[in-house]
Amino acid sequence: MGDAYRMGAQELLKRLEKPKGRVDVVIDTDTYNEIDDQFALAYLIRSEEKLDLKAIYAAPFHNLHSQGPADGMEKSYQEILKVLRLMGEEKYVEVTHKGSDAYLPDESTPVNSPAARDLVRRALLQEEGKPLYVVSIGAITNVASAILLEPAIIRKIVVVWLGGNAPFWPDNREFNIYQDVAAARVVFGSGVPVVQLPCQGVVSSFSTTGPELTHWLKGKNALCDYLVENTVQEAAFNGQEGCWSRVIWDVTAVAWLLEDRFMRDCIQPIPIPEYDDKWGFDMTRHFYKYVYWINRDALFGDLFQKLSK
Repeated sequence: MGDAYRMGAQELLKRLEKPKGRVDVVIDTDTYNEIDDQFALAYLIRSEEKLDLKAIYAAPFHNLHSQGPADGMEKSYQEILKVLRLMGEEKYVEVTHKGSDAYLPDESTPVNSPAARDLVRRALLQEEGKPLYVVSIGAITNVASAILLEPAIIRKIVVVWLGGNAPFWPDNREFNIYQDVAAARVVFGSGVPVVQLPCQGVVSSFSTTGPELTHWLKGKNALCDYLVENTVQEAAFNGQEGCWSRVIWDVTAVAWLLEDRFMRDCIQPIPIPEYDDKWGFDMTRHFYKYVYWINRDALFGDLFQKLSK
């Protein structure tokens, strides 16, 4: 799929370099699924000195917070609007789009949606040499659908995806990948430049606690109060009592576009998402960028400072 648009190794490696200056970004988020997408969306908006947010896409999800992927996407769309209102950033409402109402039925058939169509349109309009960065922090259905609708966009975008587990982890049964393995296979096999932030084994170290959130965020503004309350409620919903912490890992996908000190990464052949909750490996595959370490304290310091201002 899309062989006519694949990049050579040298061009691909150039696209995977850390961006310099201010960059164009869209974010694809299952915002109602958990409590970390709200942090990530707000962090992106508050990093306007480096990130120029062009669009927001609601991604599907299905867990205890939704009745199915369509319901999850709709709830995520409404949650995005809520975060924008709390931030006083209603200007982004007009570029917020509903995404897929289902997962990919197979690896050849896209799920057409306003989000997928908007991504295609924006990518094709992007000027040469200035990629559109797609920060995806949920099931990657919308991005895969856009690539299937128009394979040429792989030369215009860079996908920064938080999903899957570290290759040394016993399994790859991670929420963002197992919901739509077909979509992950489309993206990882398309030749599009990919930066992966694995969950278990890497980003799982990026967690915070109720007392820490209270100290740094409570009472600072309406958004911060909501983030603290929402996190505490989610901990209670999951039966966490006493000494507890919550991962805020979606923030790290945004942070990859910011400062080098926040994380370390490396280049290696892109793995293959398999349907048996494992990674497949082929050393002849094209390259991608793999994040293997997060500077937890430095990143939380920047996050708290930006959210509380």
